Amino acid sequence: MPTLRLQLFGRFCVSHNGRELYNFDAAKVQELLCYLALFRKPHAREMLAGTFWGESSTTRAKKYLRQTLWQLQAALEANLGPLKRRVVLVEADWVQLNPALAAHLDVVEFETACALGNESRELDPETAQTLQRAVQLYRADLLEGCYQDWCLYERERLQSIYLATLDRLIRYCEITENYQQGLAYAAEVLRYDPARERAHRQMMRLYDVAGDRTAALRQYQRCVVALKAELGVPPSARTIKLRELIDADELEPTIPFLLKTEPNPENSASLLPEVLEHLKQVRSTLSNIQRQVQKDIRTVEVALTGRR
Repeated sequence: MPTLRLQLFGRFCVSHNGRELYNFDAAKVQELLCYLALFRKPHAREMLAGTFWGESSTTRAKKYLRQTLWQLQAALEANLGPLKRRVVLVEADWVQLNPALAAHLDVVEFETACALGNESRELDPETAQTLQRAVQLYRADLLEGCYQDWCLYERERLQSIYLATLDRLIRYCEITENYQQGLAYAAEVLRYDPARERAHRQMMRLYDVAGDRTAALRQYQRCVVALKAELGVPPSARTIKLRELIDADELEPTIPFLLKTEPNPENSASLLPEVLEHLKQVRSTLSNIQRQVQKDIRTVEVALTGRR
C-alpha cells in the first residue's frame, strides 16, 4: 500500500514516499483527488458529477466524470504502476479513496493541531507550540484557483480557523512579551481582513507595550482608514478608548494568566518565572498608584484646612 502526502494549502502537490508525483496538472484531476482525500467516504457517481459539473446536463456531467477518473487513474499509473489500483477505488455506482491508504494531508494536520490547542482556554508554552506548527502549515488558502462551491465553503471555514488561531497566538505573544512575533501574526490577520478591528487594536497594544507609542497611534489611523474604505464606518468606542489610553500613556500591559486549578507540573514550572515577573510589575504599579493617592489626599486635606 503506497503512502501519499497531499499539500492542499496553496500550490497543489502530491508525493509518494517523499517524491513529488507528476501528470496531475489538469485542474479537475487535482480537485477530484483533493475532494476524495478530504471527504474519505464512498461517493455516488451521480453526486460527484453534479458537484463538479453541475452547470452541465446529467449526461454530460457523467461523461466528464468518467474522463476525469480516467485521467486520474492514468496519472497514478504513470507514477505508481500497479499500486495505482489501490489508491482510488472505482466501482459502477461509487468512487472513494481507499480507506486503507496511508494519506497525509496538510489540512488534516492543521485541523488536528488547532483542535488540540482549543482544548485549553489559556495557552501554555506546549500548547502555543502546537498552534504555531498549525499556522506554519497554512501556507495559503485551500486550493487557490479552485472556485467550486464545495471548495469555497471549505476555504472559508479553514480560513476562519486560521484567523482564530492567530488571534490566540497574538494574545499569548503579548503575555509572554514576544511583541515582534505578535505584530507579525496580527499583520497576517490584516492581510486577510484589513478591516478586522480587533487585529488593529492588538497591534496598537503590542506597539505601545513594546515602547513605540508613535507606531501605536499610527496603527489607529490605519484602522480608521481601513474601516472607512472597507465598511464605511468609524472605529468602535472600544478602539477609540484604547487610542485615548495610549495617547495619555496610561495603557497597562496584560496580566498573564495564573496557574490552573489542576496545572500540568512541567508547564507550570516553565511559567513561574514569567508569572513572578509580571506580579512584581503589578505590585510596583499598584504601589505607585497608592503613593499618588496618598499624596492627593494630603493635598486635598491641606486645601480644606486652609478654607476653615
